[in-house]
Formats: sequence, structure tokens, C-alpha cells
Amino acid sequence: MSASALKLAIIPGDGTGPEVTAEALKVLAAVARLERFNYSTKEFDWGGERYLRTNETLPAGAVEALREFDAIYLGAVGHPEVKPGILEKGLLLELRFQLDQYINLRPVKLYAGVETPLAGKTSKDIDFVVVRENTEDMYCGTGGFLKKGTADEVATQTAVYTRKGCERCIRWAFEYTRKRNNPKGKRLTLVAKTNVLTFGHDLWWRTFESVAREYPDVEMDYNHVDACCMWMVKNPEHYDVIVTTNMFGDIITDLGAIIQGGLGVAAGGNINPDPGGVSMFEPMGGSAPKYTGLNVINPIAAISAMSMLLEHSGQPAAGARIMKAIQVVTGTKMASQSAGKMGCSTSEVGNLVVAAL
Repeated sequence: MSASALKLAIIPGDGTGPEVTAEALKVLAAVARLERFNYSTKEFDWGGERYLRTNETLPAGAVEALREFDAIYLGAVGHPEVKPGILEKGLLLELRFQLDQYINLRPVKLYAGVETPLAGKTSKDIDFVVVRENTEDMYCGTGGFLKKGTADEVATQTAVYTRKGCERCIRWAFEYTRKRNNPKGKRLTLVAKTNVLTFGHDLWWRTFESVAREYPDVEMDYNHVDACCMWMVKNPEHYDVIVTTNMFGDIITDLGAIIQGGLGVAAGGNINPDPGGVSMFEPMGGSAPKYTGLNVINPIAAISAMSMLLEHSGQPAAGARIMKAIQVVTGTKMASQSAGKMGCSTSEVGNLVVAAL
């Protein structure tokens, strides 16, 4: 972290990414004036359009360039003319791995005024955080084909877990649970599948038990992943912080997004918490190309991602101020969180958050 001005790399991305990024930057400018901190931004045009022009997802030297920044803000990537998986693997996963962003942080919080499909549940019930390991598991790309394209084809995809990878994620989750200091009680739930995945997930469980001894003030909890999916729907109020593997985290955070009101409000961070580490923050909704240029997409998730960026980049008061303003807007100014049904435009939502700061 820079001791002076905050240096931010901005990747607006594809589709509606630039539109929601513009609103997040509008809110950043306003909160920086109010909280009296300086920042600078540099924009990078990485995404589908550049890939179609150059046939490269990231240019040479891209990762080295990003190491010079305090944090990265990503609008969205995904282009209808680019085959699925190319941008996700060549840009998103590449940055996560190369910058060692080993924590994926996903708050699952029901904002004021936002509807949830869970009958009878309120913002008091849906307020937990998922800490997902972000650099191992199936996403390492270990595997291959034998006799591809024949009737005897074999495909393998190997999940990779290391003690170091498990421990640093679990330890960070314990620290985060302690810092979060839930007034209802500090509880960390490991979500895995130890009854079936008896090698890798046994490593996760033994590491969890070992690290837990250093945090006697935090309650240990465990769910099989299938049970977690049930309890997140039936009793979301049970959860404080969840720590889980890369694959399972990818799945349950989408379930979390729906119960918090949809991808239009869900934001997350890919975090390297080590000294000098560079983290990346993004809305979860994707590029939504069918809404491009219509000024109807919901920017709340993008603004929430900016709140997270500031919280984890040395400006926690600014991050908290944005989060409070967001809930004023969702609670009193918006008819819906769905694109085209908000009762106001994309840019008007940004203006309303600025006014609520």
C-alpha cells in the first residue's frame, strides 16, 4: 500500500462493464473529497474487444505493470463473440494466479429494501461472508485427454491442494472472523466433503483443526457442501464466516448472490493480503452484453466492489461510508434491483449514492 495517493488500475472490461465502472469511479471521486484522501487511476483496455483485435488476453508485461498499483478494479469481462473460457482463464484466472490472490472474499449481505426469494428472511438473517480459497483445486488446470475424439476417450481433471494453500486461507478466515466480531458470536464454518473426498478434503479438515487451536475465541463449525446449500436457504442466519475450497466456493457464492437479491448487488474481492500484494475487486454480475449502452444496468454491485476496494486498501472509513450510502439508496430510492426496473437509470443510481454519502 502506498503511503501517499492510492494508485488504482482500472479494467472496465466488456459489455456493461464500462457503464458500471463509471458509476463506481463517480462514487470514488465523491468519497475521496469527503474523506480527504488522494488517488490516481490508470485504465487498461483488456477484455473481449482487445482479444478480438489482437488475439491476446493479456499483453506482454501486463502482470508486472499491475504490481505497481495498490489495487485493481475490474468492471466485467465476457464478450458474445469470444468463446467461453478464453477470457475467464486467460485474464481472470491468470491474474488471480500470477498475483497470488489466494483469498476470494464474498460478502453475502441483504441490503435494505432488496428482496430475497427466501420467505420471511430479512437483512438481520442474511449477513455472512464466504472466504474461498482462490488459487488451487480444479482451477489449476491439471489433467488432460487420452484418445480425444474417439469412443474410448478419457478426460481427467485433478484437484490440487497443498498444506500451504489450505493453511494460509484458513488462517486468514480465522483472523477475519475475529476482526468481524459478530455480536451474535464468532463462528467459522468449514464447508467441504470429507466423507467422499477423503484425500484433499481430509487435508483441509486436519489443517482447520490445527489452526483452530490458536483461535479459542472462534467457534469451529463444519458442513458438508450439500448440507450447506440446504442450510443457506433454510437458516442463513446460522452463518457468520464460511471458509471453503475453490470449486465449492464458486458454487455456493452464486447461491449466496441469489439469496442476497441477485447478481446486481453482489460484489467480491480477489485478495493477496501479504505485504505488497495487489488485490482485485469486481461486481459479480458479468458483462450483461444485451444491456450495453442502454443505461439500465444496476451499478450497485460495482459500487459495492469499490467500497470493498477501499476497505481493504487503507481507506476503511471511506468504504464504510459508501456501504451506508448504498443501503440508503436501495432502501428508499430504488423500485427494484433488476435491470430496467430500478425506477431510475444506471447513472441516476450513481448520482443517488453520491448524494447519500
